[in-house]
Amino acid sequence: MHQFLRAIGFSDITKKQLNEVINNIIDKPEKLKVTKDFEGNEFAELSCDVAPNMGITVRGIYNDDDSFDIDYYYPYFTGSEKTTNEIIDIEKHSEKESYAGVCDDPNLGVTLIFYLQNVCDYLSEKAYINREVRAKGAVLSGLSVDGCILLPMKQKKAKTLNTVDSDKKDRKQLIAEARDGDESAMESLTMEDIDLYSSITRRIQNEDILSIVTTYFMPYGIESDQYSVLGDIIELTEEKNIITNEKIYCIKVSCNDIIFSVCINKNDLIGEPMVGRRFKGNIWMQGSICL
Repeated sequence: MHQFLRAIGFSDITKKQLNEVINNIIDKPEKLKVTKDFEGNEFAELSCDVAPNMGITVRGIYNDDDSFDIDYYYPYFTGSEKTTNEIIDIEKHSEKESYAGVCDDPNLGVTLIFYLQNVCDYLSEKAYINREVRAKGAVLSGLSVDGCILLPMKQKKAKTLNTVDSDKKDRKQLIAEARDGDESAMESLTMEDIDLYSSITRRIQNEDILSIVTTYFMPYGIESDQYSVLGDIIELTEEKNIITNEKIYCIKVSCNDIIFSVCINKNDLIGEPMVGRRFKGNIWMQGSICL
């Protein structure tokens, strides 16, 4: 079973119960999208919510007799606002009709890869324009089965904050220039990273790493769309899975100057979440491209 089912409130579901849920989705989907895949088949996405903005999507093919062949399913959680305005490239996964979005957001400093939620929209748009789709922007979200709450960092003085903001702006500019092939920008970024590494190495001997690093966004594990994140909680709601009655936290996080929402099972979160505190956890990044 999918490991991130826990995130949307299915922590103890059996295979038999999961099959019943999937069959119910196929029989009575709340959301249904159908389009042609590249082989001319009627590719479909069938979804049902189990809590606001989260649920299970089943993907597969409709046959000529209207029977449905399941290809795969996945748990989803949809974000509430646009996360990035960067150009998104779409790459197909080799093993099935699923896709990844790829973008280089200068706020993150790394290539962001996420699991594409609105595949039918993408396939329909690609067939309509008869060429590759390069979306501008995406609404991102994350599912987590491993998280904890940290106390906030001590607030810096206004003068210091202005300096930090200026440094961030300069770094974003350098990243953009390096992405365009500017060698001097690449050298400057390399020297900055070396200086930062040296500074952290000295401080970590006497300080805890989480009192030095205020936020981070970095790849986690061997899956390309999974990340380890640390960010400030700016909004929080508690939801309940209507099937299992398990409670789920929906946490809006500000991380490296981007904002996205994360859902996590209450039983998998260590600490009490509150606006102003920090969320630290490993997430599976999903998203819908803006077409």
